[in-house]
Amino acid sequence: MTALDRADARRLLALWDTQQSAYVAHREQRFEAMFDVLRLHCPADLTILDLACGPGAISDRVLAAFPEATAVAVDYDPVLLRIARGVLDGPRVEVRDVDLVADGWSAALAGRRFDAVLSSTALHWLSPDQLLRVYTAAANLLPPGGVLLNADHLRYDGSATALGEIARQHEVDVRDAAFAEGALTYSAWYAEAARHPELAGLEAERERRFADRPPQALASLEFHLAALRTAGFTEVGTVWQYLDDYVVFARR
Repeated sequence: MTALDRADARRLLALWDTQQSAYVAHREQRFEAMFDVLRLHCPADLTILDLACGPGAISDRVLAAFPEATAVAVDYDPVLLRIARGVLDGPRVEVRDVDLVADGWSAALAGRRFDAVLSSTALHWLSPDQLLRVYTAAANLLPPGGVLLNADHLRYDGSATALGEIARQHEVDVRDAAFAEGALTYSAWYAEAARHPELAGLEAERERRFADRPPQALASLEFHLAALRTAGFTEVGTVWQYLDDYVVFARR
């Protein structure tokens, strides 16, 4: 069987970035805001923990933007993990198979020094109680002053009916324009990945792992901020917003 090489992995990451930008307007601005926080708050030789790293989008950007940085990238999707390992191949990064829903997932990382925990468009797959447990575990992996940055859609609650409708319509407009220009849908991206024999061989395991994990309702900004406070972070807020898309900040 032909192994996934670095060129294959990078092609799929590029397609992933285009696909994700169809669902997330101004996605690169999210990363810029996150990296500004890292530059202004963390040491030059920072180490990040990339939660639910997907094919490596955040870690790849961090390693390029911060020449002294190191990263630990974790995910549970075997297809995405294999691509991430192809993209993030080098001495400054480690890619691990970690299930954030499992009790004690952070135990294997205990003793590591992390300056920041980052995530993008991923933690919405968790239920509210799972999210609180992940935030608590992340807090326990950070020293005082360490930061967590989570970029995701955090929907307006029912009291903001006009804003909610504006955000929904904007999302549809951005998505339709991107698809018209050739961006893949989420499912079409996985179909494209499965054209590679090695990744096709991981599809059954992916289906097994997520068979009992339906999508969750998107939590509000207020829930995330309250969960972070409960998890033990001393300062929480937002560092970027576009309609109902946010980068949430928390300092240990």
